[in-house]
Amino acid sequence: MDLAACYRLAAHFGLNEGIDNHLTLLVPDHSDRFLLAPFGLHWSEVRASDFMVLDFNGQILSGRGPVEDTALYIHLPVHRLSPPGALRFAHAYAVRDRLVHARQPAFGMAGQSALGFHEDIAYEAEYNGLAFDHTEGERLARALGSKSVLMMRNHGVLVVGQTVPQAFERLYFLERAAQAQVRHCPPGGPWHLIPEPVVKATVAQFRSGTTGGAAAIAPNLHFDALKRMLDRSSPDYAS
Repeated sequence: MDLAACYRLAAHFGLNEGIDNHLTLLVPDHSDRFLLAPFGLHWSEVRASDFMVLDFNGQILSGRGPVEDTALYIHLPVHRLSPPGALRFAHAYAVRDRLVHARQPAFGMAGQSALGFHEDIAYEAEYNGLAFDHTEGERLARALGSKSVLMMRNHGVLVVGQTVPQAFERLYFLERAAQAQVRHCPPGGPWHLIPEPVVKATVAQFRSGTTGGAAAIAPNLHFDALKRMLDRSSPDYAS
């Protein structure tokens, strides 16, 4: 149900491109199969009952519907090669993220939201076209490494997390930080970067806040609040 909510919420915030990108999730208590929505559904109409289960051979174990090639050849290898605990995987062609990486070699530490991604973003500078075999997904998985975000120049962004709320939180705030940079930094203009000592001190605050207190449960609180919004506006996501 949370994955369906994630689809709906990503569409609400403009993190999809029609029907052409994907969010997937390893099946709970399994390490060799994942959930995928059938190709052709708009993210705003995905329901919990729509998901197919695919194994790491690309075979449909349950559900039915078309499997889009790039979903199979990017998501499957990244799931298979991700470190243990990377349970949730999102692949969204977020426009502002793509513009930021196209303009600059690295995501600038130009705002508080950006600081939450300090030293947690990997970069892939080569665009090889559409992913029509497993080697492309394997290349991207290697580029991602132990980070939670992979910026793919001229393509989009990969985000992984240990839970659906955590991954959505990363995707949401990455987009917000990129949006601010695109709006306030004109093409070719200077980045007003936060001084490095302040960056390091603030990152330490972020990290200390993840081990206890309200900050530790912020992704769950945020996601629960957004699901309540869906319950009011489009409750069929849970069906």
